Amino acid sequence: MIRCARVVVLIAALVAGAAAWAQSYPARPIRLIVPFPAGGTTDTLARPFARQVEAQLGRTVVIDNRSGANGLVGAELVANAAPDGYTMLWTTTSIVISQAINPRFPLDVFRDLDPLSLVASGAGYFVLVSPALGVKSIKELIALAKSRSNKPLTYGTPGVGNGQHIAGEMFNQMAGTNLLHVPYKGIPQQINALLSREIDVLFIPPTASIGFVKDGRVLPIAFAAPSRWPLMPDLPTVAEAGVPEFKPEPGWHGWFLPPKTPPEIVQRVSTEIRKAANSPKLRELFVGLGYTLVASTPEEFRTKLAAEHKRFVEVARAANIKIE
Repeated sequence: MIRCARVVVLIAALVAGAAAWAQSYPARPIRLIVPFPAGGTTDTLARPFARQVEAQLGRTVVIDNRSGANGLVGAELVANAAPDGYTMLWTTTSIVISQAINPRFPLDVFRDLDPLSLVASGAGYFVLVSPALGVKSIKELIALAKSRSNKPLTYGTPGVGNGQHIAGEMFNQMAGTNLLHVPYKGIPQQINALLSREIDVLFIPPTASIGFVKDGRVLPIAFAAPSRWPLMPDLPTVAEAGVPEFKPEPGWHGWFLPPKTPPEIVQRVSTEIRKAANSPKLRELFVGLGYTLVASTPEEFRTKLAAEHKRFVEVARAANIKIE
């Protein structure tokens, strides 16, 4: 009986200690790794959301841009970080696409990271061209692309294995074109390449490109999504504009933790993410950038990731996208 009583006391002490630890968290600044360059879509979305969470927690959330290998460099830093709630990851659909199309991808999103929340879902992609290209519609783009067999039109992405790359290759398959893929380090570099006529086309989220659209330096000829973007209702979808089968699912942004992060920390941060997503100002900002705040639970996000992985395996197979 005495031994049983000691065990009960020990368990009670451990539970009380865990509760106290959770209540004191965070005791120092949190590092949120964004595995893409500053100024791109991922960075543009992560920063205001992090500021909101920072205000709620009463602790600094430091954005740490660690770009490279289409998000892999930053993701591996988090996968190998201490599971203490002080190093986290904000990344995109690309992490699942890379795993789906590359059998040698060194990171397993289901084993090496703890999914925390699907934070935001995109509305879709602009199909952008330079006004100097001389096309104003999807049909004109397709006609020009098919006439350029000796010098293919080019499209840029922030690397191999991301939503923009998938969208471009799906377009090639369904439109019968041969746009040549040109990877860059990030979205700012893509836009600069389009502005300088280094490339011809972009499939790109509104987030980092809407300013260039408004000032007329680039021309949106369609919206790559299942439906039109509410903020530009006169812009047709690619399906409406001439490629009926082309209805790509929009990309997303998600929050991850190192594996085996204590459940008390997971619960605390998950709660703060959902609270932040209810901020009217933040919701309005994200809508204006082409995204909708979701803030799913960890369980919902894990289910979403499994479905996304299966979907991208099938899309990559159909579009013959692979990395050896």
